[in-house]
Amino acid sequence: MLVSMPHIGTDIAPELQHCFVPRALAVEDTDWHLARLYDFLPALGISVLQPRYSRYVIDLNRPPDDTPMYSGAANTELCPTHFFNGDALYKPGQAPSPQEVQRRRHAYWQPYHDALAGELERIKAVHGFALLWDAHSIRSHIPWLFEGKLPDLNIGTASGAAAASAVSDAAVSAVNGFTHVVNGRFKGGYITRHYGQPAGHVHAIQLEKCQSLYMQEALPYAYDETLALKLQPTLKRMIQASLAATKALYV
Repeated sequence: MLVSMPHIGTDIAPELQHCFVPRALAVEDTDWHLARLYDFLPALGISVLQPRYSRYVIDLNRPPDDTPMYSGAANTELCPTHFFNGDALYKPGQAPSPQEVQRRRHAYWQPYHDALAGELERIKAVHGFALLWDAHSIRSHIPWLFEGKLPDLNIGTASGAAAASAVSDAAVSAVNGFTHVVNGRFKGGYITRHYGQPAGHVHAIQLEKCQSLYMQEALPYAYDETLALKLQPTLKRMIQASLAATKALYV
C-alpha cells in the first residue's frame, strides 16, 4: 500500500517568490499536518510519498495537460493562479506563462509522478496488487469551491472507476462517529483517476477530510492533539479495512 500526500509541501523556490503576492508565502491552502496525522503508517509497513514544494508552485494532483477535474465547478489549475477564496495568487503580470508552466511540470510534477508510479510498480511486483490512498485535507467552508460545509470525510474513487466497490465499501464500513460521503463534491483528482486501474490490479481511493477535525483552520493553523486523537483510530481502521478488502480480491 502507498499513501500519497501531494499537497503537504510548503516550500516556494526563492527565485519564484517575488512573483507571488506576499500573502501567498504563508501557503494557507496547504493540506496541513497530514504527515503527523498519519504517523501510524510506518508501523503498518505502508509506503508514504510526500512532496517538498507547495501546491502554489504546481498542483501534483492535476493532469499534465491542465484539463479541469470538475466540470461546472471552480477548479484550480496545474499552476494555480488563485487562493481558495478566489483572490489572485500572483502580482499583476506575474502569473506563469505557458512556457513557465511546462518548466515547472518537468521540474516538480514529473519527479513526483515518476516516484509514485515506480513505487506502485514495486508494490505490485511484490504482492501482485497495490492500493493507493491519496490523502488530503481542506477547510470545511470554502464558498469559492463548494456550497455549505463539507461532510467530515469525503471518499472518492472516480465514481467507482478507480477502485473495486468492495474496497470503498470497506473504507466506509470503518467510519464511526463522523459524517461522510462517497463520490460527492470530491470524487478524486488526477492521482486517483490516473493510477486507479482495477483491471491492472491497482486500486485507488482519495480521502479529503475537513481540517476542523484535527487542527485550527485559521492562522496559525495549529495542530489540535485532542481532536486528532479522536480521528486517528478511524483513519487507521479505514486504511486497514480497505487494504484487507483489496487483498481479498486476489487471494
